[in-house]
Amino acid sequence: MLDQIHLLSAVTVLGVLEQAYFFLQVIYARRAFGISPPKISGPPEFERIFRAQVNSSEYFPIFLALLWQAGLFFHQGLAAALGLLYLSSRYCYFKGYRTSSSERLAPMYFSAGVLWVLLAAAALGVLHFSLCHYVGLDVLRLLTV
Repeated sequence: MLDQIHLLSAVTVLGVLEQAYFFLQVIYARRAFGISPPKISGPPEFERIFRAQVNSSEYFPIFLALLWQAGLFFHQGLAAALGLLYLSSRYCYFKGYRTSSSERLAPMYFSAGVLWVLLAAAALGVLHFSLCHYVGLDVLRLLTV
């Protein structure tokens, strides 16, 4: 069983570490700009860092759900590779947003595209499993005959 989820688990741990890094960047920015919680406004430099962290946190549950569904029902290796692409693009998004709000756009669109691919893989995998399990129709076997 573990050999079927080890890559997904590794990407999940990397994602959690990335989120922790983003959280720490907000803490450091709060200290640097003298902004105490619960305030969320301040200089544009702080607000960009704060928004980059919040935006990344908002998408993280969606990413995890799609990563695991695509990995369990479609292909673990492909899902893990897409997961690494997603995490990399979110890091670039964070770094770009920190510099300027326009620098976040390309990584944001790329990470959204990766989520769409993960969604397609998850949906196809669940559909295939459901057809096999409940209807007895193995579409992949029919396509290879």
